Amino acid sequence: MNGKFFYFALTALLGVLCSLVTFLPFFLLTILYLYLLNKYKRFENKQLFVAMIIFVTFLLLAGQTELDNKSVIPETTTDFYIQFTENPKIDGDLLQIQATEKQFKEKLLVRYKIKSEAEQVSLKSKSFYNCSCQVSGTMKKPAIAKNPNGFNYREYLASKDIYWIVEIPAMKQLRFLGIRYLEAHFPIEIASLSAALIFGDRSMLDPVLLGDFQKTGIVHLLAISGLHVSLLVGMVFYLGIRIGLTRQLMMNFLLLILPVYVILTGASPSVIRAVLMIYLVLLTVKWKSKRKLLPIDAISLAFMIFLFFSQKVIFDIGFQLSFSVSLVIIFSAPIILRRFQNNGARILATSVTAQLAALPLLFYHFFEMSMMGIAANMLYIPLFSFVYLPGLYILFIVQILFGNTPLFLLTIFEKIINLSNHLIGYLAHFSFAAFVPGRPNIIQLIIYIVIILAIFYIWEAKVYPKRKTHLIYLVVFLLSFQPVWNWLNPFGEVTMIDVGQGDSSLIHLPHGRGTYLIDTGGTLAFGEEEWKQRSKPYEVGRDVVVPFLKGKGITKIDKLILTHGDMDHIGGTFSILKELRVKQILMPSVVAPSETEIRIIQEAERRKIPVIKVSAGDQWKSAGGYFNILSPEKNFSGERNSGSIVLVAQVGGVTWFFGGDLDQEGEMKISKQYPNLSIDVLKAGHHGSKTSSAEAFIKQIKPSTALISAGETNRYGHPHQEVLDRLKETNTTIYRTDLQGAITFRFFRNNGTFSTYLP
Repeated sequence: MNGKFFYFALTALLGVLCSLVTFLPFFLLTILYLYLLNKYKRFENKQLFVAMIIFVTFLLLAGQTELDNKSVIPETTTDFYIQFTENPKIDGDLLQIQATEKQFKEKLLVRYKIKSEAEQVSLKSKSFYNCSCQVSGTMKKPAIAKNPNGFNYREYLASKDIYWIVEIPAMKQLRFLGIRYLEAHFPIEIASLSAALIFGDRSMLDPVLLGDFQKTGIVHLLAISGLHVSLLVGMVFYLGIRIGLTRQLMMNFLLLILPVYVILTGASPSVIRAVLMIYLVLLTVKWKSKRKLLPIDAISLAFMIFLFFSQKVIFDIGFQLSFSVSLVIIFSAPIILRRFQNNGARILATSVTAQLAALPLLFYHFFEMSMMGIAANMLYIPLFSFVYLPGLYILFIVQILFGNTPLFLLTIFEKIINLSNHLIGYLAHFSFAAFVPGRPNIIQLIIYIVIILAIFYIWEAKVYPKRKTHLIYLVVFLLSFQPVWNWLNPFGEVTMIDVGQGDSSLIHLPHGRGTYLIDTGGTLAFGEEEWKQRSKPYEVGRDVVVPFLKGKGITKIDKLILTHGDMDHIGGTFSILKELRVKQILMPSVVAPSETEIRIIQEAERRKIPVIKVSAGDQWKSAGGYFNILSPEKNFSGERNSGSIVLVAQVGGVTWFFGGDLDQEGEMKISKQYPNLSIDVLKAGHHGSKTSSAEAFIKQIKPSTALISAGETNRYGHPHQEVLDRLKETNTTIYRTDLQGAITFRFFRNNGTFSTYLP
């Protein structure tokens, strides 16, 4: 059966996909797959029978999982008897921890708002793991994605069988050592990296540094993987042998300690995969099996064991990346890597192999890839393998055994870590190295996989004419076909992005002939004490608008139109300027710009982006669009909302009215100046407030459709019922982001249709 477990693992995967994704296509694919196993892999009848049994088993397991994919806790429950299943994550004044409700045997995510800095310090030193207590709290549903390419927190938690967040007013105080030992005994640079590499906890890492790791494509080095586990097992085994313990005793000790290590490191998919593989190899050695367990069999068995206990893990990005990259390296190692005698060449080949294996998943989940990734991996894989991992383990063990670590060792490591972190920050800011094709659709994903398989086929072939030429062609096609696909797309769109209580709209013309972003949304910042501040507070521009744009492969904004100076309209601008290329910024011609507008102008000057103050009469044309600014007048000096940029756009055979937070007084001015103005789609002013959308104005422009951008259950009560009634009186179709998420008008030439992200 050596080498056959891989085919059984694929059968198990097909069974799960049949139940959890869609039945008929994957069932037909399974029949074809079994036929191919019989015809080309010479599977005997008993092997085919085993494959079918595995398929049916995983099909039924996943089917039961799908049936159980719901909460059994009554929505009105307020008292819970819970057992904590991990240690808390404390970020500013927020404590978050997973627990199991013992009565209903269901997982919960418990949140608690810390009351004081002293309590925060106290909680950081407490242990919650495996402890039970009774609490009272309020249940709420996790947030859902309300924009294309947005992160769906509800689906993410559901994949972990968590359906409720429970917010509790009081927290029991319990005892713990754990990760905080590192924080107490090492400098922050060493403690944070040690927590990530030893315990799999990244919460101590600076969010900016973590972002730099992601941008440079080396964040996988912070995830505990086969490299980490193998090194730890090797160190423990070697130390045991050196102090006189027998090999059999050390083997038994490792078999006992590895499951504990999984729990200590947070039981992430990469840790479980690595430990399962090593565990299976150790068992094979212990039982003195005549057949050596091949790496491909070890990873296949680990995959099936993992999937047997948790079918929904196939949707976890960590699981997908861990198994796909490891599998490709295992397949390529005997053929490709053996050709390279030089260690540097082997590291380069391994890095290229890993990048190719991860590429479709990176594009689907993160929409981009750093072109610096291969170079960064070549530099940092040896650093982590030969310096960080052994060094930090040694420092940790020395500290535990002797209660003190030599100062010169701490100083050396601190300097190395600081230097490497500065270099990561430098590499991460090579914006030209970011390749952002957007989220691929199913056809594009298949094309990516076919191209990558072709690259590996040519690379692995012993004899292949014009190998280098064909590989270059394939790599160029791999990196260009999706951007070209995006450029050839004949459809355009106008989308009101759901940014909560704020405004942001995208106009994207066909064939990339014009991309205009009207406002960026923004998060209101309230001055808080330092201990309350989150390490990475929610920011609309970075967390909503940028992923939305990158998911569409948009990296360039031709005109960034900032209607007026309110934070909920322009607060996300700084993230836009940081992450995307903005060719021009339009602002209203006002005498007294807001403080945020002044900061934006200064940032634009630093980045050499022209800022143009626009007023009534300014206009521009582009292929497929005409844009005319109706307000404000030049050097406007009135109230800020009244000075909003009013843009009338003719796009997709439809006339659009974007008026920022224009109030009724401003609307009436426009009515008098443009008595024949007729509008098809109205972006309702001021989030549907009754201070905008005057009755006379609505009756004059006669919109057939109105778009309202408002936050879900916002404290202002937007949109106001009076406004909704006015629009209904004129038979206007109303779309609202608070109820329907992002609203998109997709058009071809002069015909288009509206759709909402939420049904």
